[in-house]
Amino acid sequence: MSKSVSKNTRKKKLGRYPQLMVIFSTTLALFVIGLFGMLLLHAARLSDKVKENLEMQVYLDRNQTEMQLVRLQKTFALKEYIAYKGSEAQVKFYPKEEGAKEFIKGTGEDFMSFLGENPLRDAYILRINPEFAETAKLREIKKDLESIDGVFEVQYVENLFNSINQNLRKASLILLSFAAILTLVVVVLINNTIKLALYSQRFLIRSMQLVGATAYFIQRPFLNRATVQGIVSGLIASMLLMLLLQYAYFEFPDLLLLRDEKQLILLMLFLIVMGSMIGFFSSFRAVNKYMRASLDELY
Repeated sequence: MSKSVSKNTRKKKLGRYPQLMVIFSTTLALFVIGLFGMLLLHAARLSDKVKENLEMQVYLDRNQTEMQLVRLQKTFALKEYIAYKGSEAQVKFYPKEEGAKEFIKGTGEDFMSFLGENPLRDAYILRINPEFAETAKLREIKKDLESIDGVFEVQYVENLFNSINQNLRKASLILLSFAAILTLVVVVLINNTIKLALYSQRFLIRSMQLVGATAYFIQRPFLNRATVQGIVSGLIASMLLMLLLQYAYFEFPDLLLLRDEKQLILLMLFLIVMGSMIGFFSSFRAVNKYMRASLDELY
């Protein structure tokens, strides 16, 4: 009697759907892709921060009156390529006296004592909108600024701009390539996990067919379960990512400057939707496969 019970228990266990294994595997796969997604988001924010700090120095003609300086500042502020912080245009006046103080402080030499005058020029420091931080656009901006009456010369570190743009472009291409490959790997991994899990249900599917159950009736419980498991896996992966992110912010507070709440929420939603969709379609394919399989193929 006891042997019969143990055999029945063993068969029942062998035919059980490995729900925890599916959730664990799917969660792990979604966590990995979420981790890479967070890296992409923070890299994009870093790129924007770098571009937001790119500046142009606009040197003015000598002997500009107060009225002319105000007119120039208003002219610069109206340009579409000027960055804004809230409603304030990022245009800063840099008087030649301040420039002389900085030079003397840096070199330790008072050039004004033997020249008798300040040879430097008043200037405006302009921060450029990140959307215009490209080599061709920056050259057009330089020409446009130099055409304004009262502007003597416009300078910016062109090599620095070019170097930053090239490095950011290369880094973006590499990260996007890895993201595409990783997404493919995750889809295949989750698909295979669900396919293997449904392997234990193949005889149940065949039994339902033999008693006349329709394809929809057979598929529905498997599809519902796979979709729910995908949602649960996405939620768990999102929570783990948030815990990891909070730990990273605690250890490296400067990372908070790169935090984007909206993008992070969208990433979490993406993981939940991705988990549910992959679970649904993987389960759909696997159930259909076992429904079409011959009896010999089930063994």
